Amino acid sequence: MERIFDIDIHKLLSVLLYNPKDPVLFNSAFFFYFFALFLLCYLAVARSKTGRVWVYTLFSLYFFYKACGFYVGLVILSAIVDFNLSRWIYHAQKRPLRVFLLVFSIIINIGLLFYFKYTDFFIGIMNDISGGHIRPLHLLLPIGISFYTFENLSYTIDVYRREIKPVDNFMDYLFFLSFFPKLMMGPIVRAADFIPQISQPYHLQSEDIGKGMYLIISGLFKKVVVSDFIYLNFVQYIFDDPTRHTGLECLLGVYGYALVIYCDFSGYSDMAIGIARWTGFKIPPNFETPYQSASITEFWRRWHISLSSWLRDYLYIPLGGNRKGKFRQYLNLALTMLIGGFWHGASWNFIFWGGLHGFALAVDKVRITWLKRSGIGFKGVGKYAFKVLGILITFHFVCFCWIFFKAATFQDAWALLHQIAYDFQPGIWRELYQGYSTVFGLMLLGFALHFLAGAGGQQQMERALTRVPVAGSIAIMVLFIWLLIQVKTTQPMIPIYFQF
Repeated sequence: MERIFDIDIHKLLSVLLYNPKDPVLFNSAFFFYFFALFLLCYLAVARSKTGRVWVYTLFSLYFFYKACGFYVGLVILSAIVDFNLSRWIYHAQKRPLRVFLLVFSIIINIGLLFYFKYTDFFIGIMNDISGGHIRPLHLLLPIGISFYTFENLSYTIDVYRREIKPVDNFMDYLFFLSFFPKLMMGPIVRAADFIPQISQPYHLQSEDIGKGMYLIISGLFKKVVVSDFIYLNFVQYIFDDPTRHTGLECLLGVYGYALVIYCDFSGYSDMAIGIARWTGFKIPPNFETPYQSASITEFWRRWHISLSSWLRDYLYIPLGGNRKGKFRQYLNLALTMLIGGFWHGASWNFIFWGGLHGFALAVDKVRITWLKRSGIGFKGVGKYAFKVLGILITFHFVCFCWIFFKAATFQDAWALLHQIAYDFQPGIWRELYQGYSTVFGLMLLGFALHFLAGAGGQQQMERALTRVPVAGSIAIMVLFIWLLIQVKTTQPMIPIYFQF
């Protein structure tokens, strides 16, 4: 009996303690139990602002501990540093002191991010240049550090600009920074948008239930059913070794990855926003059907909106934006996107990916300026055809860039492009379809849903779910989770943006 008891305790601890091989995910079985317990505790203290903050913060910190172990301490440390620095910045009377404190905050935050994310990258560069043999540190990247670092920076910068007042309660700031729905993969939430909501009474309306449920269900569907299946059963084979596949397979693999990364990241963002909505917090959408964009400028207004708006407000505009002439505008765009690429990871591939998008944005600005000056306009069928052409060109440019984003090395990226250009072999389409009919069917469904979105279907679904009583909502969620378990892949796929 004692031995059985010891075994049960050991199993319980193995579930509750951090396991680097099994990080907690929104689509994991552990998360459903975690979220159910969290909701019970949260609803029990719903009438107390202090109770809500403490329950949410403690569960968030535990959630982060389950995801990356004792690196949870970095979130607490970051909160302590920026909570105090922001207050000192706000109350400092002399501008030089305020500037010094802001620069100190930026150095602390960027320094922490740089140490964990880029140290080995620059050690490699130094070794290549000098022929040295400095050993890489092989540091484990804390999950979500890029996201909460940017949130810290936007907070202290906004306080410095006198756009917001610093919070008086440390727990409010720790709650904002550690808020578990968005902690590990965003969206990047601004303190000015989030912190005022903390003091608002918790009052859940039927609209919140319906919209939250739609976002959670659609997010799980995109992530688990579409993204994971297509990646594990097709895309990963193509990118692991492009030289083993024909150009047709490689091209379809690129289209597949475009859908995979969109469904993976937007699905996770939707779940985060839906969970936040159920708990009384409204977070702006992070994606708005980006592949419907008719230009690269429009694409970056629709893709990872929280990052692109952050880069615009805290990097592009401070660099001068479009206020210092056309050349400086193009240079600022290029620098912003290069840094945005580097934000994604310590790799020349990401820098090149960011550079491609920066160059394309500059070219697009030239195009827009030329169209305005020339007075060329399209009406009727011509306008529609021009938009369709713009969508096709933008989509394929974005897909071209995804090759460098996904490929492990430049050599792999060029190898894949070589296969498409010189070994296309369109004649194998029949055998290819027979081998991957389910994958291609899901790809077709995924793209169809994406390009048909915005026609009112989402609003109708949300309204329908709003009218469902609470018991019915619970039944729908249980049924959907059961169906999800039946179709999900046996091999869990770590979300792509976990590495950022």
